[in-house]
Amino acid sequence: MTIKIIITGGTIDKSYNMNNGDLYFTESQIPEMLKQARYNAPYELEQLMLKDSLEMSESDRVKILDACQQTECKRILITHGTDTMVDTARFLSKSLEDKTVVLTGAMIPYVFKASDALFNLGSALSATQILYPGIYIAMNGQAFKADNVVKNRQLGMFEALKL
Repeated sequence: MTIKIIITGGTIDKSYNMNNGDLYFTESQIPEMLKQARYNAPYELEQLMLKDSLEMSESDRVKILDACQQTECKRILITHGTDTMVDTARFLSKSLEDKTVVLTGAMIPYVFKASDALFNLGSALSATQILYPGIYIAMNGQAFKADNVVKNRQLGMFEALKL
């Protein structure tokens, strides 16, 4: 079972400029994270973009959907910024039914010691392998269905909607 890993950017992939404190993109951190985690299950990487999710447009979401539809892989992990991750997950859920798609990211860039990036990536890789077809968000050690999740900005974590 090969997992398609689609990279779109977000905080997980940002680098840090020590001179002015800016966060910016240079290259994806995901290959290094997979190496550090000693992840050796079959996977394919595709970098679609390196964008802050607040700058993500409808055409970017269509590009993500196309990548999910074009791959023969039935299990897909998407790295994504947390600010609009729920929007993208819900967008994908309207058109994808036969694949397991898990979105993940980080609140703190991988390049920082206290980052949640490696934990979230590992959790998402596991979730991608065991969940039934559908669209999910894997953050903070939990997997949420796309239609039952919200980012709690005060706590800096994802949680299930109160139903």
